[in-house]
Amino acid sequence: MNLNSKYFDRIRIKPNGARRAEAEEPSTCEWAGCDKPGGYRAPKGRNREREYHDFCLEHVREYNKGYNYFAGMPDGDIADYQRSASVGHRPTWNVGVNRNGQAEGKPAWTDAFIDPFGVFGPAQQDPAGGPAPESRPLGNFARRSFDTLDLEGTESGTQIKARYKELVKRHHPDANGGDRSLEDRLREIIQAYNYLKSAGFCS
Repeated sequence: MNLNSKYFDRIRIKPNGARRAEAEEPSTCEWAGCDKPGGYRAPKGRNREREYHDFCLEHVREYNKGYNYFAGMPDGDIADYQRSASVGHRPTWNVGVNRNGQAEGKPAWTDAFIDPFGVFGPAQQDPAGGPAPESRPLGNFARRSFDTLDLEGTESGTQIKARYKELVKRHHPDANGGDRSLEDRLREIIQAYNYLKSAGFCS
C-alpha cells in the first residue's frame, strides 16, 4: 500500500495540506469564451453517461435549462427506454401460464405428492379410488358444531349451508305454529353454523 497516495490522504485525520490544495485547485469553465473557474459538473448526454462537462455556476444553470437526455430519439424509442428502465434495463421475458396460474406443459408442484388433508389446496382423491378423507382435523368446537347440525364433518360448505337452512326452517317458531319450546335448539343451530362459518368450513 502506498501511504503517500492521494487516495490514502483523503482518509487521514490530518491530510497533507499542500497535496489537498493541489487536488482542490479549480479548473476553468468549458463554456466557449468563459474564463471563470469551473467545478460544476453537467452530464454530456445519452451514450456518454459517465462523462461530464466542467462549467461555472452561471453556465451549468444555463446548460441544465436546455438539457434533454432524449433529444433526437423517436417517441417509440423513448417509450421502450422508459419501460426497460422500470426493471433496471435487465432482460425480462413472459412466462406462459395457464388459467390456473401454472406454466404451460408443466405439472403443478402439488401433483408430486398426495395431500389427503388439503393442507396445500382442496383435498385430493385417494389414488386407490376411495373417497377423500375429511379436509382437515376437527377440534372440539368444530366437532360439536357438526354434531349440532347432524353432520359427519366431511361435508362441503354448500352441504353445511343447505343443512343449516333445513334445520332453521324445521325449528323456527313460525313453522311450529308459534311454539317457542324449540328456541333453545334453534339458537344452538345458529351458533354452530356461525362458528363453522367463522372457522372457514363454509362461506
